[in-house]
Amino acid sequence: MDQIIRKHWTSLLGVLFIVAAFVTLFKYTIDQGWINDYMKIGFGLLTGTGLCVAGLALTRRAISLAAVQIILGLGACILYATFSFAGIYYELWSPMTVLIGMTAVTAGASAFAYRFDSRLLMNIALAGGLLSPLLMQPITDQVFTLFLYLLVINSAFFYLSIAKNWTELRIHAFIGTWIVYAVYFVHFNPPTEGIWSMPFRYALAAFVFYLIGFLLSSWKSNRCFDGWNLYLSLANGVLFGCWAVFILYGELHYAYVLTFIGLVYLITGAVIRRLIGKIDVSSMSHALVGLLMLLLAATHVGSGMDVKPLINVYVWGGIAGVLAVVGQARRWVSMTVTSLVIWFAVGCYWFAVTWDTPRGEWFGTFIPFLNWGAMAWVLLAVIGFYYSIEAAKSNESMMSHTLAILAHLIVGGLLTVQIMSVFEEYFSGSSGQLLQLTLSVSWGIYALLLFLWGAYRRQSLFRWFGTGVLLLVAIKAMFLDLSGEVVLYKVLVLLVLGGISFLITWVNGKWAGEKAADVNVQESQDGA
Repeated sequence: MDQIIRKHWTSLLGVLFIVAAFVTLFKYTIDQGWINDYMKIGFGLLTGTGLCVAGLALTRRAISLAAVQIILGLGACILYATFSFAGIYYELWSPMTVLIGMTAVTAGASAFAYRFDSRLLMNIALAGGLLSPLLMQPITDQVFTLFLYLLVINSAFFYLSIAKNWTELRIHAFIGTWIVYAVYFVHFNPPTEGIWSMPFRYALAAFVFYLIGFLLSSWKSNRCFDGWNLYLSLANGVLFGCWAVFILYGELHYAYVLTFIGLVYLITGAVIRRLIGKIDVSSMSHALVGLLMLLLAATHVGSGMDVKPLINVYVWGGIAGVLAVVGQARRWVSMTVTSLVIWFAVGCYWFAVTWDTPRGEWFGTFIPFLNWGAMAWVLLAVIGFYYSIEAAKSNESMMSHTLAILAHLIVGGLLTVQIMSVFEEYFSGSSGQLLQLTLSVSWGIYALLLFLWGAYRRQSLFRWFGTGVLLLVAIKAMFLDLSGEVVLYKVLVLLVLGGISFLITWVNGKWAGEKAADVNVQESQDGA
């Protein structure tokens, strides 16, 4: 086709100039009132039909096929312009009349092109067919007729594009149709009240038509779903999404549009995967685009609700968990890394917003550590420990330890928030200092648990982490919690923290003794 374009692009441009002149003359005669509308229609039909008959007659003579195609293409363009004038610019013909006339001309041109491989003819006819309504820009709203007109053109040209593998026909039809849609939307400024308005229906019809068309095109092209078919299929979703969001603005939240497109592309990816029997670029691209749309839509679930942050954590935390499991099962590093990034971002987000987020009570009753807020912490912690365990299996000790520490920080956040909620719910009349003392004790106990875990797993990392927590608790207890008047509580807290410290010392000594014994056993075995 590149060779044909290089050789005959000036002829194609000349045809477009003639069509533009013909359309301009039509519109000028309207303004001047020289001849009536039916005479114009007759003149257009006579001229277009005459050129087509002349082109067919010349096929029997020793004239180049390119010249014949140009003449036939020019005749088809003039007929298309006449149909546009009669059925779209003025409602002189009914939509059924336009449909019959368009079908006849398009079928004739398609049959000739199929028989003689007249690629140039179809490109000229397509250019003229799309240019005519653009230049007409009618003064009355005959949009239904216009889209019948475009349906006939797209159906025929997509068929030839698939049958003859003439890629440029479907590319030009796709681009031209969406341009026509944009121009007529701006020109007519149609009403868009309600969810099921006519502009939305036409955009949806175009989206579905091209989605199916590109799938069929790929299937017929030796099941090759990549290349232009992939690019245009994705562009089709983008264009429809933009128009749908614009049209439905104020009627429907755009999250629903994204959800619809996401589901469609996920299903398309699954269909492609089924047809070719494997995961390729096209199926993966459609699936990823669908997943991205669903993720974007998920960020708006619960908009306007106080529990929106909690919903975000469940949605994105769940996504991170699923990606982590699938990534590990399939050994897809990119998916695992993506999951890790999402988990870390969600964790930071939850630490920032959890203080002002509702607790997520069950049946209106607050139960410590058994509420939706607590379960959000648990979800993030479980994912973190899962990462740590999988990293340890891969002998990535540094990564495993880092992830374990982050997971333990999440557990610390769980303890802190739940204790604060307990005081808010059941001890609302108590002083804030009592809450701080209670937090100090809980963190001290948590430091002890870290030491015990480190001794059990024989990992010094958790001992150091527990030491850090204990030091922070000591600083808090002695310099912050001691200000005030609740003396007995202070004494009790200090005694508890002292006991925890002595217990940690005992754990350390026992752990060091066991470690030394292991070393002696190893040395004796080496000596033997």
